Amino acid sequence: MNAPGSRPAGHPRRVFITLMLLFFAPVAVAFILYYGIGWSPGGRVNYGELVEPPVPLPDLALPQADAPPPEAPRADVASSVAPPVASASFLKGKWTLLYLGAGGCSAGCRTDLYNTRQVRAALGADRERVRRVFLAEGACCDLAWLHAQQPDLVTVQASAAAAPLTAILEHAGHTPAAADRVYLIDPLGNLMMCYSVDARPKGMLEDLKKLLRLSHVG
Repeated sequence: MNAPGSRPAGHPRRVFITLMLLFFAPVAVAFILYYGIGWSPGGRVNYGELVEPPVPLPDLALPQADAPPPEAPRADVASSVAPPVASASFLKGKWTLLYLGAGGCSAGCRTDLYNTRQVRAALGADRERVRRVFLAEGACCDLAWLHAQQPDLVTVQASAAAAPLTAILEHAGHTPAAADRVYLIDPLGNLMMCYSVDARPKGMLEDLKKLLRLSHVG
C-alpha cells in the first residue's frame, strides 16, 4: 500500500510514454501525409500537367549539337571527326527543363527557349540546380544564334536513338504532337510534368520554386 501523498510506482513510466507520444505523433502524421497520400505543406504544383506516377526516362547517349562546330573539311577529303555525344545520364543530376522542337527553331521555338531562360534566371541562386535542354528534331541547328542567345542551353539532336525518349514524351502529353512543349524532369531522371505551348512562364516559375523548396536532391 502506498504511503499517503505518494504517487503510484508506474507514474514515471506513464509520463515518459505520454511525452514520447507527444513528440513522435506529429512526425508520424507528417510521414503518413507526405509519403502516404502525397500531401505537402506547399500545396500541389498545378500550372503544368502532372505526370502521375512520374515516368523514369531511359539513359541515352545522343549527339550533342551545341559544341563549337569543327572546321569544314576540304571537299576532296572525307571528314573523320565524329560529332560530340552527350553523356547517357545527361538528364540526371539536376532539375531539367527540356524543350522538344524542330532543329530549325522557328520564332515560336525561340520564344519558348527565351521563356525557359528567363524562368531559370528568376530562380536566383537556385538556378544552378536547374539545367535547360533543347532536344532538336530534324535539321539542326542555328548554332550561331544558340551560342549568342542561349549560352546555358544544352542542345542534343533527336536521332533515331532518341525514339524511346520521344515516345514517352508523346504519351505524357496525351498527343502525338509532343514537340513545342516544355517537359520537367527531376534529378533522378523521372519525367514529372509537362507544359503546353500556351503555358505561362510565371506558372512554370512558381512550380519550380515550390519543387526546389521541397526537394533535397538536385
